[in-house]
Amino acid sequence: MKAPPQPATRGRPRTITRERIVNAGIEMGLPSITFVGVAAALGVSHMALYKHVANLEALKGMVAEEIFTRWQIPRAEAGQRGGLREYMTVFATSVRVFVKAHPGLTPYVIRRLAATQPMLSKIDEHQSHIAQAYGLSKDHARWLLATVAFHGIAVADTVYSVTGREPLIEADRAAEETEMEAELDQGMQALIVGALVMLEEQAQTAPAQP
Repeated sequence: MKAPPQPATRGRPRTITRERIVNAGIEMGLPSITFVGVAAALGVSHMALYKHVANLEALKGMVAEEIFTRWQIPRAEAGQRGGLREYMTVFATSVRVFVKAHPGLTPYVIRRLAATQPMLSKIDEHQSHIAQAYGLSKDHARWLLATVAFHGIAVADTVYSVTGREPLIEADRAAEETEMEAELDQGMQALIVGALVMLEEQAQTAPAQP
């Protein structure tokens, strides 16, 4: 009588993967990331981690790229009520919330030279989506979204950096943050209105297409 066949043994799972690295980094937060800390979260030595990531800056860049690619940028849904101004208000709010949720991310998303190809591809796809949804040229959609995103990221980063400083009485901090958020939202509304007026003026003065 033959012995029953033995079940196939599974290969040992990889201890260090890109997904595990970035998840550990996101959990730790960009300002707090260290090689030793991420390695400890993975249960490996920091020397083992160096075999997968060249240095600390590369590690932070990898985490920043993943944070950005996971960002659920609002979409312009078919049949959505409201026009481009309403959408840009939603987009600006999403930018503010995104910056607040990920301290330390701003240098990786506000500088074009720091953006990786996956990040640039995500931005380009969003620009094409908005251009098609609202009947804009790609150049106009690119300028409008980039203008709102750039200023929204820069100002939000300043707001949330400032509200984290002394005094640290939690009640005062929360009230101050709420007040500054309201001022930020009002400022972004002014920026959006002004940008849309500029687009309208450009459309009126553009030479007619043959």
